[in-house]
Parts: sequence; structure tokens; C-alpha cells
Amino acid sequence: MNVSSEHCNTSHWLRLEATVKASVYVVAFSFATFTTVIIVSIVSQNSKMRREVRYILLCHHLLCISSYCGLGVVFQGMRAMLANSSLLMCWVVFGAQLSVGEGILFTLALMAVHTYLVICWPLKSLSFVDLVKYRILAGIWVIIILKNVCLFLIEGTNSTWVALLKSEPLCPVILNGIPARAIGMAFLFLLLSIILLSYSLIYKEGKRAGHFNRSNIKARKTVLIHLVQLGLHVIPTLLFIGLGKKCGVFFSALNLVLFGVFAFAQCFNPLIYGLWNRELQSRLYYRMCCQQQCGHTMNSRGPV
Repeated sequence: MNVSSEHCNTSHWLRLEATVKASVYVVAFSFATFTTVIIVSIVSQNSKMRREVRYILLCHHLLCISSYCGLGVVFQGMRAMLANSSLLMCWVVFGAQLSVGEGILFTLALMAVHTYLVICWPLKSLSFVDLVKYRILAGIWVIIILKNVCLFLIEGTNSTWVALLKSEPLCPVILNGIPARAIGMAFLFLLLSIILLSYSLIYKEGKRAGHFNRSNIKARKTVLIHLVQLGLHVIPTLLFIGLGKKCGVFFSALNLVLFGVFAFAQCFNPLIYGLWNRELQSRLYYRMCCQQQCGHTMNSRGPV
């Protein structure tokens, strides 16, 4: 670890920043988990939706978001409350959050590719995608975990077991070195390129199909909304990785602003990618109507 990062870790700005982030993560976790539970319950109760790849990817994406925010509460809470956790524990919690966060972006890339295949190659892609869907998800998690384990090994080459088990009041900055940041940028650009290429091909296909088709207009609007939402994910992440962790009031304030934008995107991901779906909207509306109707029926009967 470099001297500048150790100096940052002893400053009161890091604890204040961790307190704010932990509070924001609590709000994001509550909202995202509430919406995720609604969507996952709707999908799990419908046999047709459970078999469709897009809903499997959607549920996987939403579970990653809830897990990411929950781990963010734990990690930032450890720093804010001076939990004196060991360096190894800090690495494990941060590594788990980083892996789940990369799982979010990976799933977005898979969702974009799947949408492209369904629209442009509907007959050839369905059987193949159904056959390999779980293998692809398992392979992605293997890649993510191996990548992060290798990065932690590279960052921790100068650390002894005594240092790893030593208590750290404020968990130090992790993966702030040039190799980790370069690999993170390359990883992000790769997934972003896949998403943008898929969306551009979908947009071209929709334009070729005609401007006056109602479903086509809805689909193109969805693509644009997804791109805006994706920008709220990617731009703060790029700035986080590019700038690294630096000391000072300005960098702490900039970090919090970028984090606020990123947390806002995490909160509304279940709405943008989930309840924007017409079928999920109709099933949620049907469930709410049924609950209201059952409630009115019970009230009309009165006490037994």
C-alpha cells in the first residue's frame, strides 16, 4: 500500500465519507430490495416466466443489485463505526461487493445480447440460448471471481499474514494500484462495447422495421431509457477508476457526488429494467386488483 492511501485512511474525511455512503446504501438497499422482492415473486409464481431467459437474467440482475447495496452497507458501516476489522476481512467484504457489482454490469451485457438475438435471430437463437443459459451464468461468475482473486493477490504481494490479520479501524483503500485500475477500465470498456453494439443493432433493426409500428416505438424508447440508465452506471464508475482514491476535501466531495449518481441508478434499476416491462406491469396490476377485491370481500362479510 502506498503512503498516500495510508494517509487518507487516517483522515477524518474518510470516516465522514463512509458514514454518508453507508446511509445512502441503506436507502438504496431498502428500495431496491423491496422492488426486487415484488418482481422476483411475480416471476417465480408464473411457470411460463420462470422458463424465459429474459426473466432469469432480470431476476439475477436484481438480486445482484440488492446484494451489492447490502454489502455496501456492511463495508461502509465497518469503516464508519471503526469496527477494527482485520485487513483480510476488509478485503473479503470489499471483494464480494466488487464481484457482485461486476455481476450487475455483466448481466446487463447478457440482457442486451439476448434481446438482440431474440429480435434479429428469433428462430436460430432460442433453442441455443435455452440450452446454455445456466452454463453462461456459471462461467461468468468463475471469470469474475478468478479475476478479482488474482488482483487481490497482486495487490497483497507485499503484505504478510501478520499484516493481513492486523485490525484496521478504517479499512484501507483496496485495488488502488495501476494494474488493478487498468484491468478494471479494460473490463468495463469491454462490457460497455458489447452493450452499445447490441443496442445499436437493435435500434437499426427497429428503424428498418418501420417508424409507425406501436411496439417498435415502445422498443426504441426502451433502448434510449436503458442507455441513459447505463450512463448513470458507467460514467461515475469510469471516473472512480480513472481518478483512484485521493486525499483532500475536493476529492472527497467529488467522490460523494459521483457515488450519489451511481446509487441513484442502482435504486431505479429494478424499475427501469423490471417494472418497465409490460407483462410485469400487467401482472402487478392484476395482483393489486385481486388483493383489493379480496379485501373488499372480507370487509363486506364482516366479523364472523
